[in-house]
Amino acid sequence: MIRSVIVCLLALLSIPSSASAQSCVANPVAVQILGSGGPAINRDRASTSYLLWIDAQAKILVDMGGGAFLRFGQAQAKLSDLSLVAISHLHPDHVSDLPALLWLSHRARKDQLPIAGPSGNDVAPGFPMFLSRLFDEKNGAFQVLGPTLGATQGQLGGGVRLDVGVVDVTKAEPSTVFDKQGVTVTALGIPHGNLPTLAYRVQTRDVSIVLSSDQTGTNPRFVEFARGANVLVMHLAIAAGTINPLHASPAVVGRVAQDAGVGRLIVSHIGQFDLDAAIAELKKFYTGPLTVGADLQCTPVQ
Repeated sequence: MIRSVIVCLLALLSIPSSASAQSCVANPVAVQILGSGGPAINRDRASTSYLLWIDAQAKILVDMGGGAFLRFGQAQAKLSDLSLVAISHLHPDHVSDLPALLWLSHRARKDQLPIAGPSGNDVAPGFPMFLSRLFDEKNGAFQVLGPTLGATQGQLGGGVRLDVGVVDVTKAEPSTVFDKQGVTVTALGIPHGNLPTLAYRVQTRDVSIVLSSDQTGTNPRFVEFARGANVLVMHLAIAAGTINPLHASPAVVGRVAQDAGVGRLIVSHIGQFDLDAAIAELKKFYTGPLTVGADLQCTPVQ
């Protein structure tokens, strides 16, 4: 018994520092990684999710992959402070914790919650249909969350009412998703296999943050979309020297960031491969400030 207790204590002590939240409240604008991993099981990294803090409040939530619900709490973010939830695409590692976030959310928030996501095609439903399949009060997978789409709050369930927006991923020019309270959010369709996917740009207090999500890096319009951003978050999902139909190689990630002339590159959605080799390949093309993402890491934007 004593030996088992010691083993458990040692295991707890081995949890990396990335599981300790870095406070974002001291910065006028900051981006916090809730989940820096991808779809594979990783004890150190939740799946994709990001928070943008403005004036000590968590205002913009981008994606909500597995484990992000826990990280949202660890970051001490408040659902009542959110101005927008922005979903990049409908792969589970980007959206699977959304029901957890919304379950009984009406107890924490009374105002409608704006939420946006991509249009659909023959392999994925449009975002409103996706939400209906999840939360419709009669036919949804989580019927107890019917109030999020307008059903009457029930005694055994409920959630904050959603203000649902959908972005046409086929548009060549960026679409405005949100423009209130000194915050402007635009979105641009990007190539990620055949799944409709969005990148988001947030402009506030004379700084900008671009969150690229999963993409191949082959849309030249994305470089213009990210041009001059103070911080660019891109996904480092595949190993050095490899090619993938869904994700940009480290070399392409570096080239895109360099061409866009960003102030700082943060790499996230990190796969399980030789990370040092991937960073070395990236740095052959990108010469600016670089941050390797970790869960709950907070980066001031300036």
